Amino acid sequence: MFVTMMMMDQMLDLPPPLSNEVPMMHHMINGDAPQQVILVQVNPGETFTIRTEDGALQCIQGPAEVPMMSPNGSIPPIHVPPGYVSQVTDRNGSGQCQLYCETKCESVIVLTLQVSNVQSRSALVSWTSVSVSGSSGRVPSCSYELQLKDKGRDGKYKVVYRVSTVCNSMKGPSSDARAFTTHSAPPDTPLPPRLSHRTKSSLTLQWKGKKNSIFREYYVGHQRHCKVMGLCPAVGYTFRVAALNDIGTSGFSTEVVFNTTGSLPQTSLPPRLAQAGPSWVTLEWTRPNSCSNEEVVTYTLEMQDETKGLDFQAVYSGLELNRKVETLKRNTQYKFRVSEWRSAPSSLLVCKTTPDRPGPPVNPAVNAVTYHSFCVTWEPPQDDGGSGDLTYVLEISEGNLEESQWVTLYRGPERKHLCEDLKPATSYSLRLSCCSDDLTVRTHIPPPGRCQPPSTVGNVKHKEMTLQWGDENVEFSLEMCAMEEGSEPTEVYCGSKTECTVGNLLPGTTYRFQVRAANSAGYGPYSESVEISTAAGPPGQCSPPAINVRSHTCADVTWENKVSSGIDISEYRLDWGRDLDSLELVYSGMETCFQISNLEASADYCCRLQAVNQAGAGPYSDLVMYRTPAAAPDVVSGFCCVDHPLNPTDNEPFSHSTCLALTWDEPHCNGAEITSYCISIGDRIFTTRNETCHIIRDLLPDSEYSLQIRAENEMGPGPFSQILTVRTRPLPPSPPRLECAAVGPQSLKLRWGFSSRSQLTDDTTYTLQMENRNQRFVVVYRGSSHTFKLQRLSESSQYRFRIQAVSEAGEGPFSETYTFSTTKSLPQTLKAPRVVQLEGNACEVTWESIPPMRGDRISYVLQVLGGRDSDYKQVYKGDETSFQLSGLQWNTDYRVRVFACRRCVDTLQELCGSFSPSAHFNLRRSDATLAVEADITRVPMGKTLTDEQFAGLIVFGVASLSVLMAFLLQLLI
Repeated sequence: MFVTMMMMDQMLDLPPPLSNEVPMMHHMINGDAPQQVILVQVNPGETFTIRTEDGALQCIQGPAEVPMMSPNGSIPPIHVPPGYVSQVTDRNGSGQCQLYCETKCESVIVLTLQVSNVQSRSALVSWTSVSVSGSSGRVPSCSYELQLKDKGRDGKYKVVYRVSTVCNSMKGPSSDARAFTTHSAPPDTPLPPRLSHRTKSSLTLQWKGKKNSIFREYYVGHQRHCKVMGLCPAVGYTFRVAALNDIGTSGFSTEVVFNTTGSLPQTSLPPRLAQAGPSWVTLEWTRPNSCSNEEVVTYTLEMQDETKGLDFQAVYSGLELNRKVETLKRNTQYKFRVSEWRSAPSSLLVCKTTPDRPGPPVNPAVNAVTYHSFCVTWEPPQDDGGSGDLTYVLEISEGNLEESQWVTLYRGPERKHLCEDLKPATSYSLRLSCCSDDLTVRTHIPPPGRCQPPSTVGNVKHKEMTLQWGDENVEFSLEMCAMEEGSEPTEVYCGSKTECTVGNLLPGTTYRFQVRAANSAGYGPYSESVEISTAAGPPGQCSPPAINVRSHTCADVTWENKVSSGIDISEYRLDWGRDLDSLELVYSGMETCFQISNLEASADYCCRLQAVNQAGAGPYSDLVMYRTPAAAPDVVSGFCCVDHPLNPTDNEPFSHSTCLALTWDEPHCNGAEITSYCISIGDRIFTTRNETCHIIRDLLPDSEYSLQIRAENEMGPGPFSQILTVRTRPLPPSPPRLECAAVGPQSLKLRWGFSSRSQLTDDTTYTLQMENRNQRFVVVYRGSSHTFKLQRLSESSQYRFRIQAVSEAGEGPFSETYTFSTTKSLPQTLKAPRVVQLEGNACEVTWESIPPMRGDRISYVLQVLGGRDSDYKQVYKGDETSFQLSGLQWNTDYRVRVFACRRCVDTLQELCGSFSPSAHFNLRRSDATLAVEADITRVPMGKTLTDEQFAGLIVFGVASLSVLMAFLLQLLI
């Protein structure tokens, strides 16, 4: 059959599909009714809608074949959307019905989303247009839902915009999910910090995440808290915080203010005006008394310029207590205040800049001239100096300006003045204020006349003199000429003063001087010349002295006789030293040579010479450097004998009986390196290298020797040192014989002694060494005793020992190596066994087990005491830890005990431990099982020991007796 769907007024209602994508409706499938599979074919571009059992709609997009299950084999009723009609035809003639559904309802398609322009906090999401088809030709209304999740795979979507399609109240399928990652960004602006603790001098802040004040960066880091130290009491501080990451910095949080505890600090004093100028003022202020001397105080100076506004502007911030504020307006008022950055501003200082100096009046003119008067006019200056009110000063002078006095005619604000009561036919000079151009009339002046010759003032010195001449108010020129033939005069002074000091003269020398005056008309004639002689001076600089070598400790110093400067030389002074700073006077006299002794060999020296006369001491000569020659070394000091050599060698053993270890201090080499040392001992001489120690061998024991030493260099041998008397030690003692006095599982007691009693002395000590695991001998005992016990050893182990005797003669040789072994350990003592009564006249005895000891097996021996027996009898020996006793008597006291035995594999020896405490029990008629814990156990009366048990008891007794004997022997030793 073939079914064609046509437009109708109802929804398609079909049997449930068999597809895995759409769940099958289970209530329509059962085995009782006949079933038939119907295939619904959905064409491309079409949507097949099915209402499921719970009433929800499910859309299947074509092309697709949806298998449906018919409940009874007949074609189910098909309800199609409005405008559709179904038609059924026979397609292949078979009994099975095939159902083809050609849907024409509207189809909604949303293509893949596209994400672009991804930013830190935004992204652009776009999608293609909706494809809508329908036979009716009308376009259904559609909307969109955009869903977003930011929690990964397990997060839930939330609708941020309508993006997936809805057509005719039917919601279409969602598009494929598109993942994207936003870019990193600076952190969000954090919350302002909060105060967690405060004191007088600190605030502790924590945080989670525009004032005109100046913020200081106090903390940068990963912590979310910090402590601000060094604050002032009772002061408010403003804080803000920002977050940083690798991308950048967030904005600052809102500002918060926190106050420290304590009383309010003292308010800063206002600044003081130190100086003022037209464009600057210098201010000073005082350090607050509330701040300690160690505290660093920062000051802020603020200024208010009323011409620009009423706000205060910071003009300085720093540590200084003064500041010069520049670039101000002249004749202007300013207000200043100062504050320490942690306190409130001080009170105001009101000060004013000074007016500047005004310029001269402009275009002065004279008019209305008569015999006795004239009128003077002028214009105001181009620059009034910043002052609005100007006062003009008009001054007049009669005749020559150099002789007349200026007289003030007018002072006031007017710009003209009538000068009256003047002399007729007289020349006058006028000037306005102090800066204006002068109106002068002057006659010509003739050149000055001849001056008086210069004369000396005070005493004439040997290198300078002071001269004076006339007192006219003119310029002067002073010339000097030496008396030597061919000398030219030289001008030594030019100026308006009438006195001059001439320097750099030669002592005892005559000079000629003359002077002349000058004015605006030119120079006048020279005065008469005057001859003046300088005083005699100290001697001049001496020539460097010469040094002649006599030996490495002595030198002769000679010098030439110096020509004096007008006075005979009275003495020569010779300074001598190691360098310029250590120069000392070593000679003073009239001789021209001096011998210096007690010098060091190969040492640097210097000297200088100075001549002296009655006028004083002359300058020193140039410095002369000198080095003494090298010499043989000095005598050796510190020559002594030491107990141990400073540079021992392994291949040559050192013995105090036949060897001497010598050492000494290196003497002064006197400029030549020491090459060797010579040691004299009796008739023998030993020569060593340039070391300061040596070992003399092959000497006689217990013998006295006298030694001397001297050093040698390329200049020769030095003197011998003082005699050193030493004595070799006697031969050290031989090692004693080492024996093992007592042995145990974990201990060895050793003893030693000499075969000959003559070697024993009171001061002899012994060194006992034992070989460790690294096959190296270590010291285990050092002392004067003859026995030593080693504890905490391993059982049945070998140990190697050697011993050495030490006396005043030194350390003797080590003995041969001795080997001693520890014994094996006995098994530990067991706890008291446990007894449990069984049915009838039987009971079960159990005891603790012991693990094998170094591979040796452990067996146990159980003994019972009871009834009429007076001794314990062995009832069991074996490896088990329990044994059942039977045939016991009722209401009879029994005691049991047990001990362990160690079966040595290597020696076939059996080592038995001590008896355990006994366990006591009484067998009573009772059906219940009794567990009895006591001290001693007994064996049933009348029960005899077997041969094996009796033999074990004998072995145990012998072993116990052996252990007891060993214990007593150890105590006695």
